[in-house]
Amino acid sequence: MGNWKLNLIVLWFGQFLVMAGMTMVIPFLPLYIQELGISDPNDVAFWAGIVFAGNFVTSFFFQPLWGKLADRYGRKVMLLRSGFGMAIVIALMGLAGNVWHLLLLRILNGTIAGYVPAAVALMSATAPKNRMGFAMGTLQSGGVAGTILGPLIGGILAEWIGFRPIFYITGALIFVASMLALFVVKENFNLADAARKPSVSIIAGFRELSKIPQLMALFTVTLLIQFALLSSMPLIPLFVQELHGKGEYLAFFAGLVGSITGLSNMIASPLLGRLGDRIGQVRILLFSLIGAALIFIPQALVLNIWQLFAVRFMLGIFMGGLLPSVNALIRKFTPDGMESRAYSFNSSFLSLGNMIGPVAGGALSTYIGIRGIFYIASALLVLNAVWVYQTLVRRSKVNLKETGGP
Repeated sequence: MGNWKLNLIVLWFGQFLVMAGMTMVIPFLPLYIQELGISDPNDVAFWAGIVFAGNFVTSFFFQPLWGKLADRYGRKVMLLRSGFGMAIVIALMGLAGNVWHLLLLRILNGTIAGYVPAAVALMSATAPKNRMGFAMGTLQSGGVAGTILGPLIGGILAEWIGFRPIFYITGALIFVASMLALFVVKENFNLADAARKPSVSIIAGFRELSKIPQLMALFTVTLLIQFALLSSMPLIPLFVQELHGKGEYLAFFAGLVGSITGLSNMIASPLLGRLGDRIGQVRILLFSLIGAALIFIPQALVLNIWQLFAVRFMLGIFMGGLLPSVNALIRKFTPDGMESRAYSFNSSFLSLGNMIGPVAGGALSTYIGIRGIFYIASALLVLNAVWVYQTLVRRSKVNLKETGGP
């Protein structure tokens, strides 16, 4: 087995554990906050939002720094820094004495996070170019699998062993994944060559990358994917209640709506990635953007819970072709030596979408309802597909004509 395939297996396992660990806390976070001394329901809701968002806020600001250091000292070093760091910090969350301790640890976790962009950058540097789509799609499926199963595992463990031991178990598993990466993952990184390159500040690096219109289009795709998905996410339980009523299994159906999207995403990501290696990642990206935009429309028109399940499953299929294609194309358009920085900026855009999506969706829903949010998401994805066509397809054709290409 080639080194890149072995890397892919280990990094898939790491992605799964990291994303499962990040989402495992979702089902019991408000209950854990109550255990830490907050009793008023409004205060619990407030702190749950603050604690959950704290991770994404610091992640948004610090990802570019870790990307710069990865281009300087190697992606594997940054992968291990993040993995071992998160293992310790997440384990410490189980020792929190009050809600402030938990918040500070979540903020710290966002500060040192960076496993996912480091894994993507490392994979992009080791996988063959003609297998890049498959590698990115498979790697994506590991993170999605963790995101799907994390809340389920967290809910089961909370009932079985309580809240605090879950943090210890999660920290231990991420530590094991990091140890596996330490001894198994291989990276061909020339430290001396990297050191000879001029040091570029984070702002200067972003300014340089922003001159490449294809990269800015791809960063925006990432932002809008997260915005489109998460703008309606906090409202989904209410939408399920509207469709299903207040009968039994309401919480189960609400959870299933999110899981079914992740399931189809996990299945489709490697398949669409492999297809992108054959017909081109840009085609897969455009197909997925337009498909996701169109599927948001019937989502706004559903009349019962079963119709919602069907369209959410279809949405996951199209979403499976978005981030893997984006990651493969980022590698294509990024100058050599700046890959990690490009992926870290993309990760910041992802965190930004995670932050503003729920806030904007919640604010707009008071005026247009959740069905209106679906229409807005559809329109944004269509506009983004037009931008992708202009920057990645039309510009390429113009460049070929200017250079006398075929």
